[in-house]
Amino acid sequence: MVTPEGLGESAQVSQSGGVKLLEPLNLGVLQAPTRIIFGPHETNLGSGRSISADHVAYYQRRAVGGAGIIITEEASVHESDWPYERAPLAVQCAQGWAEVVAACSCEGSLVLAALGHAGGQGTSHWSQRELWAPSRVPEVNSREVPKWMEPEDIAQVIDGFVLAARLAIEAGCDGVEINAGQYSLVRQFLSGLTNQRTDEWGGDRRLFLTQILTAVRGAIGSEKLLALRLACDELAPWAGITPEQAPGLAAELATQPEQGPLDLLTVVRGSIYSVSATRPGGHTPTGFNLELSRAVRAEVRSATNDRVAVVAQGSIVEVDQAEWALADGIADAVEMTRAQISDADLVAKLLAGQPSRIRPCTLSNQRSQVRDNRNPRVSALGDPFSGYETKDAPYETAAAHPVELTVVGGGPGGLEAARVAAIRGHQVRLFEASETFGGMVRVAAKGPGWERLALLVDWLEAECRLEGVELINNHRVTPTELAGHVILAVGGRQGLRGYEEQPGSEVRTAVEALDHPESLPEGAVLIWDPIGGPIGVALAELLAARGVEVHIATPDNIIGNELARSGDLAPANARLLQAGVHMHPRMLLRAVSAQGATLEDRFSAQKQELPVAVLVDAGHRLPNDALEQDLVDISLVQVCSVGDCVAPRSIYEAILEGRRAAIALG
Repeated sequence: MVTPEGLGESAQVSQSGGVKLLEPLNLGVLQAPTRIIFGPHETNLGSGRSISADHVAYYQRRAVGGAGIIITEEASVHESDWPYERAPLAVQCAQGWAEVVAACSCEGSLVLAALGHAGGQGTSHWSQRELWAPSRVPEVNSREVPKWMEPEDIAQVIDGFVLAARLAIEAGCDGVEINAGQYSLVRQFLSGLTNQRTDEWGGDRRLFLTQILTAVRGAIGSEKLLALRLACDELAPWAGITPEQAPGLAAELATQPEQGPLDLLTVVRGSIYSVSATRPGGHTPTGFNLELSRAVRAEVRSATNDRVAVVAQGSIVEVDQAEWALADGIADAVEMTRAQISDADLVAKLLAGQPSRIRPCTLSNQRSQVRDNRNPRVSALGDPFSGYETKDAPYETAAAHPVELTVVGGGPGGLEAARVAAIRGHQVRLFEASETFGGMVRVAAKGPGWERLALLVDWLEAECRLEGVELINNHRVTPTELAGHVILAVGGRQGLRGYEEQPGSEVRTAVEALDHPESLPEGAVLIWDPIGGPIGVALAELLAARGVEVHIATPDNIIGNELARSGDLAPANARLLQAGVHMHPRMLLRAVSAQGATLEDRFSAQKQELPVAVLVDAGHRLPNDALEQDLVDISLVQVCSVGDCVAPRSIYEAILEGRRAAIALG
């Protein structure tokens, strides 16, 4: 992890907010009010392939929150590119861009339109036509072999960039960003990994990009911003762009457009071979791109007489780290995209001198990974309103009729219910049976890669105290103590076990094992994981790191099947192999005894006796609804249940339902 260690006093983030982060950024004749950028990302907010009203509200909220520059979701510049169902198409985005500009510019934010083409990294699923790429190199995920682009195809795409740029400027955008990053046709032309041509487009791999930059600059003029997102390390040194090459390449490109150089250059990392290494998450170091940004900035600033601003990007979610990057000369601005998905008011809170009140980003990818066959909307684990600005109700308005509210359960759902109710003017007290607040999140945060979950419940607890919620721990509520308005957030309980427990067997729950791994009996451990979510994998990693012989079994064809939704499936399996965990996919658990566990292959029905000292059950939980049932006949109590005591699901649903229950009080 890159850290801001050794900051001088002048560069520290104090209670008055960031020093350099809040400075304006001069970009030619334009000025961004702060140096914090809300970068381009997939949202699934589109209406067909257009920028929608949902997009507008989403970006407007970040502009109100103080983002200096907002870069809209990348729009495909040519109809041959359709990388996901709701991917914007530039020729359909003019009206949407105009509405985004109208909503954001009045708040002071600059608006740039991101433009690109996925090339061979796209998909033929939606377009039902061949992929376009510089060479016939199969895409590593889909295994599709793309079409070798003819010169006329290349000309069409360049013309597409020009047309898209003109449409964006006519719509009022302050500029455009050209994508030559990890998922782009432009990078594919730049890289020896994917450009194996022998014609002019392969003889000079920079030609495609330089022609785009020159043509786009000519189309938008010198008073609009031209930004470039550039892959500076493909993590494939045998043929790709390397950190040694990147500074010189970036400097050359920054000065290339004949009608004027670039205004912004964002340093990114990755290629088709390195997706997991550059996906922000609990197993990826934060700020992983900062030292590369430092090297690129030094070269670019020298070559352009300090004219071109260099932007740092790459899992920058902490204000301290962002401030350090600017103070130490690593960058001129920073993208804090995930941080602003988690808290749209990040900049506003800095300006108000309240950095401690910024809602933390958990880097869980539970709601920010949106490219899958379910087409989920972008959102944030801790802020369900994110991405749903037009769908859900804001909660800051005062209640018409304040009431006394009792919340039972101090997990994320209960804490959010208490927090929002207090903000709306209700008098709130919250009871928690255990010593600490946070519920199951505290336990989950003990798993490797999930430590940042604890930051969220820390924040919720602190916000409750600031809003005047009476927090009472170590108290198990009885029905006779409750009256009036009650919100139950008491979580779940152990589910049914579909295997035989024979005499002498040792069985523990995943909660018990995560909370107290030292209490497990000595010897090998079998983790039974019929869910395939993060808990079983995290527990396996935790125990393996303690030197325990670990086995993990699942009925799925692969361990951690559900991790595909957060992008961690393949990396998780790699980590388990490296840790020496024994994996048993396609298995049913039939019995556990003093001698071990009996597994049965789902397809062959062949049984396997596995000698283990203890079974850890990471299976499904059931609602803990006993208290709700006890309150059914008590007429003086108005009860609303939220979270796992309704149906065990994720942190997101618990927080969402806690918030809605608080709003419903009136």
